[in-house]
Amino acid sequence: MNQTYQDPGRAEEISQILEPLIRRIIREELTRLVKVESGTFYLDPDMPLYEDMEDILQRKANGRVKLHSHDEVWSE
Repeated sequence: MNQTYQDPGRAEEISQILEPLIRRIIREELTRLVKVESGTFYLDPDMPLYEDMEDILQRKANGRVKLHSHDEVWSE
């Protein structure tokens, strides 16, 4: 049987590297979307962001979401 060992320190290191990159990508994508769609815009059900938001909503309903403050989310 194959077992995978995951070093918790390494996972934290990877998280610290990826988190700023992911935040920047999301920020850029939301900025692009807002520029393209003036006024109110809606996410189509076939959009990946829509699927992500549904997943977050489901995890929130199950008590598996940790929300961050505005400063935690947008600080660089």
